[in-house]
Amino acid sequence: MDENIRKVTHVQNIRYDKAAERLYIIDQTLLPNEEREIELRTPEEMVEAIKKLRIRGAPAIGICAGYCLYRLARDIDAKDTEVFLRKLSVDAELLGAARPTAVNLRWALGEMMKTAQAHRSEDREALLNALYQRAVAIHEDDIAKCRAISEYGLSLLHEGDGVLTHCNAGPLATSRYGTAQGPFFLAAERGMRVKVFADETRPLLQGARLTSYELQRAGVDVTLICDNMASMVMKNGWVQACFVGCDRIAANGDFANKIGTSGVAILAKYYGIPVYTLGPTSTIDMSCPDGAHIPIELRDGDEIKSLWYEKPMALPEVKCFNPSFDVTDHSLLTGIVTEKGICYPPFTESLAALFKTK
Repeated sequence: MDENIRKVTHVQNIRYDKAAERLYIIDQTLLPNEEREIELRTPEEMVEAIKKLRIRGAPAIGICAGYCLYRLARDIDAKDTEVFLRKLSVDAELLGAARPTAVNLRWALGEMMKTAQAHRSEDREALLNALYQRAVAIHEDDIAKCRAISEYGLSLLHEGDGVLTHCNAGPLATSRYGTAQGPFFLAAERGMRVKVFADETRPLLQGARLTSYELQRAGVDVTLICDNMASMVMKNGWVQACFVGCDRIAANGDFANKIGTSGVAILAKYYGIPVYTLGPTSTIDMSCPDGAHIPIELRDGDEIKSLWYEKPMALPEVKCFNPSFDVTDHSLLTGIVTEKGICYPPFTESLAALFKTK
């Protein structure tokens, strides 16, 4: 493997130091200018890190949540198992409420709570060890899934293709190769030429700060564009596919991703460009019938008015509407790439089939 690609795809965005029993993450709000680890110790620090996007990306949030709950479990002062489980459940609810749209967060916390319940009759150390092993398993499972997703995604591309991506679904947002960016890294590893157009992704600029950062460092041919330039590069014939991540996929194929994704899909439909969302099966919420049932996180309007500016770019009294995600209708989607394969319409059937096979 090319050493530049390894440095990017093997980055430890989430690191648990078992010897010291300490949890570290790369603070993504400081990128691309500074790569710094911070430690997460308390529930307040963990919730703040998730809310403020110090850790972000649906799979990465889920991985982090597993380690967070294990770390918090170690600090619970309760000899009685029932009291311990109640306190652990409170911590899980607190973490789960930090970002409502990403299903991986609650999924991982649910897996950790199931593990705690399954080992409730064991002594404290055995229970804690089981929780740690489950957190590690969630992490390792995502690494394997990202590799498989990347392989399936790469099968959709050809030499010289241009691909547009929105937001960030690479190693920083997941583990190892990533989901929507994974095929680009694999292509570079294998000497396949792919040209990536990365939307800037306003208002938080994940495409600029993170996606273009990762791809450039790995030696992938990447061109950064503002969100409102997507139509132009599509019209010019420079884009043969759109690859985007996902924070939740409903049973009918509607999916939530970073705000602006639905606009990309609408443009791609007009220009006859296929659109794929790439994500692990843990992102699929079969209990959610359609996109109308996906909760959309609303964020502080100051992110629009002043976050990246020396001085505010709007009057303080100007109202802002700042949803973090939007929902792309399944009718705009060509396929859903998972670690188990590629799902095609009708998604109500193809997604359901994923969960019928072992």
